[in-house]
Amino acid sequence: MPRLPRPHSSVIVDGLERAPARSMLRAVGFDDGDFRRPQIGIASTWSEVTPCNMHIDRLARQAATGANQAGGKSVTFNTITISDGISMGTEGMKYSLVSRELIADTIEAVTAGEGFDALVAIGGCDKNMPGCLMAIARLNRPAVFVYGGTIAPGRHRGKNVDIVSVFEAVGERAKGQISGKELTAIESCAIPGAGSCGGMYTANTMASAIEALGMSLPGSSAQMATSKAKREDCRQAGEMAVQLLELGITPRDIMTRKAFLNAIAVATALGGSTNVVLHLLAMARSMGVRLSLDDFTRVGRKVPVVADLRPSGRYMMSELVRIGGIRPLMKRLLEAGLLHGDCRTVTGRTMAEDLDKTPDYPENQKIILPFFDPIKPDGHLVILRGNLAPEGAVAKITGKEGSTFAGRARVFDSEERALRAILDGSIRAGDVVVIRYEGPRGGPGMREMLAPTSAIMGRGLGSDVALITDGRFSGGSHGFVIGHITPEAAVGGPLALVKNGDRIAIDATRREITLKVPKRELERRQKALKPRRPRYRTGVLAKYARSVRSASEGAVTDVAD
Repeated sequence: MPRLPRPHSSVIVDGLERAPARSMLRAVGFDDGDFRRPQIGIASTWSEVTPCNMHIDRLARQAATGANQAGGKSVTFNTITISDGISMGTEGMKYSLVSRELIADTIEAVTAGEGFDALVAIGGCDKNMPGCLMAIARLNRPAVFVYGGTIAPGRHRGKNVDIVSVFEAVGERAKGQISGKELTAIESCAIPGAGSCGGMYTANTMASAIEALGMSLPGSSAQMATSKAKREDCRQAGEMAVQLLELGITPRDIMTRKAFLNAIAVATALGGSTNVVLHLLAMARSMGVRLSLDDFTRVGRKVPVVADLRPSGRYMMSELVRIGGIRPLMKRLLEAGLLHGDCRTVTGRTMAEDLDKTPDYPENQKIILPFFDPIKPDGHLVILRGNLAPEGAVAKITGKEGSTFAGRARVFDSEERALRAILDGSIRAGDVVVIRYEGPRGGPGMREMLAPTSAIMGRGLGSDVALITDGRFSGGSHGFVIGHITPEAAVGGPLALVKNGDRIAIDATRREITLKVPKRELERRQKALKPRRPRYRTGVLAKYARSVRSASEGAVTDVAD
């Protein structure tokens, strides 16, 4: 076997003066031959914190085997994860988006500090994926991302259920539509084992976007977490990391502007989570690629929503896996001129070459609709602007909610206060629920609002109530919801000026969100607005609040002024 490049590990282990380093590595299993092999870092997000990640230790071992078989020397290390599904609706959720930065920082630190020549990163829960890709972008060493895979659905009364079913059942229980016993029954069967949440929520959206970006092997985003296919995906990823090192292909060759536009196109066609906006912006900034909110509008004008997937659709990710995953959809997008086929991927080939022999979906399947009969003829990720969001806001408009809403503001300065009002019946048809001081800096941490949006759906108000926030939404949220309002309330954005009873108008067709208050009155309120004291003075949340950028810039913490 020809000697493989060792641009970083050679600095760590070669030469007389590196004997102490070699001695340390012998203790963890290196032998003489291993010092002549390139070191391949295997970044695992395994933990018992969440079912999304509980199996990733086994997947990491498969990736390590693949790297070793290809001539590398694998070194596995861990980073963190936080379960959104567990922390949702609590103070703990403030750490979720923060964990994206911590994951990126730790993978960067270990890979650079230990001199790994290439990298395989395996992620499960939502923030793992962009965190891994941000580190990969910063390091620019040959790398492959592996998605841990989707969970199997639970079954209740003959129907598929998942974590969103539980959140919505809470609202149904509060309204008296179901009993406490029924809620417990749903709670007990919704999560049957390992894997990420089972609809086109944030985890599956990000996995699909990353495959479209070219940073995962073909098919990686649409595999069951505990399947043979997923184990083989991991083994091949270990092999491919070594091959990319040999070929000299780095993330900078793959994560181009056109590749990010491909990721937006696929996420749009799938009806994916609004979090994809935040995370792709952050990943692009880490890579030094120019990407903005307006790119989502430009792509959305051309790409239809064709996937009938939860939360707003009927089907689960496991059902999409059974008919071929996202590859046939990507080929359809390519053939329609909606995907850049000349982008390189981690296979070393172009996207067009990777998709060349991909078969179409089976006849009569109902999950992915034809482009001539879409769920929505243009994108569902609608960027709104207006006097309430001069720097932009992100709406998820699938077409089932309608395209306009106007109502009276019901203002809450935290998620908890809003949730109590929804559950106790205080929110009525025609209300626009305003949840503010939950942005990246104000929260801090930009919590997801799955609990209040699910409670609204559970109480049967999904068509009659809108919810707007400077926080963000879970991929499981649906209904007339607008998040990422910028500038956020904590920095004096217009959301801080809203009062109970103010009229708010939302027009997704015109891409406008308007506070119906005279300009002179808004100026008076702005002058009277008093700065709020930071909620945290020490610790990681305080550090995050001091350094984080606006949601319209990806809520990143590592961009120089």
